Amino acid sequence: MSHRLLTVIALLFAGLWGAALGYLNLNGEAGLLDRMEATLADVRSLAVGAREPPPVVSIVAIDDRTAAAHGYPLDRATLARLVGAINAGKPKALALDILLVDPGPEEGDAALTAALRQGPTVIAGAATFAQSRQQVIDSAEDPLAAIPEANQLLLPLPRFAEAAAVGIVNVATDQTGTPRFVPLISRSADRLDPAFPLRAASLALGADPSIERDAVMLGALRIPTDIGQRLPLTFYGGRGSIATFSAADALDGKLPAAAVAGRIVVIGSTVTGGGDVFPTPFDPVMPGVEVMSTAIIHLVTGDGMVRDRRMRLIDAGIAIGLALLLVSLMAWRRSAAGYLITVLVLVVWAMLNLSAFANGFWLSAALPIAAALPPALLLGAAELWRDRGRARHFAEQSALLQRIEAPGLGEWLARDPNFLAAPVRQNAAVIFIDLSGFTGLSEKLGPVKVSEVLSGFFEIIDDEARSQGGAITSFMGDGAMILFGLPQPADDDAARAVSCAVSLCERTRTWLGAHAGFAEKKIGFKVGAHCGPIVASRLGTGDRQQITAAGDTVNVGARLMEVAAHNGVELALSDEIVRAAGPDSALPQAGRMEGPLETELRGRASHIDAWLWHSRTL
Repeated sequence: MSHRLLTVIALLFAGLWGAALGYLNLNGEAGLLDRMEATLADVRSLAVGAREPPPVVSIVAIDDRTAAAHGYPLDRATLARLVGAINAGKPKALALDILLVDPGPEEGDAALTAALRQGPTVIAGAATFAQSRQQVIDSAEDPLAAIPEANQLLLPLPRFAEAAAVGIVNVATDQTGTPRFVPLISRSADRLDPAFPLRAASLALGADPSIERDAVMLGALRIPTDIGQRLPLTFYGGRGSIATFSAADALDGKLPAAAVAGRIVVIGSTVTGGGDVFPTPFDPVMPGVEVMSTAIIHLVTGDGMVRDRRMRLIDAGIAIGLALLLVSLMAWRRSAAGYLITVLVLVVWAMLNLSAFANGFWLSAALPIAAALPPALLLGAAELWRDRGRARHFAEQSALLQRIEAPGLGEWLARDPNFLAAPVRQNAAVIFIDLSGFTGLSEKLGPVKVSEVLSGFFEIIDDEARSQGGAITSFMGDGAMILFGLPQPADDDAARAVSCAVSLCERTRTWLGAHAGFAEKKIGFKVGAHCGPIVASRLGTGDRQQITAAGDTVNVGARLMEVAAHNGVELALSDEIVRAAGPDSALPQAGRMEGPLETELRGRASHIDAWLWHSRTL
């Protein structure tokens, strides 16, 4: 598969994969992505750090000191005194994060009812669901259709509900129990109830809420909401970040006036072991009353995160764009520079995402990662598979080159692809070998038998050339040229060439004798060897090139085969190569030398001195 086709397939997959994940996320159906996003939201919250909440809410905590002094839970009469003491300070609204679902002593219940009527007050209710986790699915037709339906509501006693407004205190947590959203509307079979924070904010602002598809309106204030009319929660810090005062001080008349006047006051339990705690990025035991207070501040000041359909649409666009960009970068340049650019793109995206989060826009971090990584990894795996295939191909080609060229020459070409790109003049030794009488025999043998015979002949030449470090620069049918001195000339080129020529004679003679009928047909061979200056170069252009040698040395070597045939010997050598090889060469050891003889060469004006070699086995 070509690189271009692979890139096109990867881009199509990246676009479709990103679009599919974006669609699921847009409609609230990406459960795994939501779990990933929850973790990444915590990381970004910690990276941004704690911040100072707006001074609009005070918490009056029924803490350990209150429990020690007045018992826990507070009886209704004591709770009535606490509500009365706070209402006396003229708060904008008072919110009791306490479930008042069971009757108490009549005197206490009556006192609490009277206290609740003294000012704008909200008391808590709760909803229960058939399943612990609810799925919310976006609906364009009805802004309330995405709200899960509760199977039961835990509401305050009617006498308390008549004296104060009721709000539902449920929160939507992730898999770790961290509150991520507050559902602003709760729905049961026959009624809709606003959330506890929405009731408190509505009383404080003096505006009834109105519901839109992606927002809740509180007068002129528009609060963006996520799917299912959920308010995203981002915490200001650990417990105590929101101004918190002990209920014991309020009961003893020691509560500062500034803690109540003009503020929304939330009463709730923070007593150790009370059970109403949640893990958050900043604190593993955040009191539930502080979670509710955080949501109230978001609603009153509008400083909460923007996580609505518009943000989810942007998420989908970023997911598709980042996936396409990463795949394009990986396909464009697979190098250190390409990988660096890819890393820089991811770093820039991460910084922009973090900046948006710090400025109140909750863009998904999990969705772009989930959209971009699989296509990029699949492309990388496919390219790796393709590269391995190409590596196997090149290995096979290299092995083929090693079979055709001498090993040393093949390795040299691998290290220096420009070897002999320009012709080089240097000293070398050359051997020519040729079968005699074979042309006539090949007419009778047929092409298949001829190929088998010549393959055996070539194996002999290849073995001897390799063993002596020579390069077969030409093999034409029943003859070959072997060169000694490439890639670089050596002092023993002539000696190795002589040794190779002698071995070729011995092995070729044995091979011919092993073939029945060759003797009757008078099939023989002749070898010529010479040394001197040559011009080595590449012939051909483009993808078809061959290394060869030219010059008078090559011509003399070829003509010496005729000298051998004319004198009835197997091997004729020039006086130059005999002297260069030295007295310790393979010539005198393996046979008898005759010469030097002054010899004419066809097509050459000057004579040369030649030696005729006779094998000792003949």
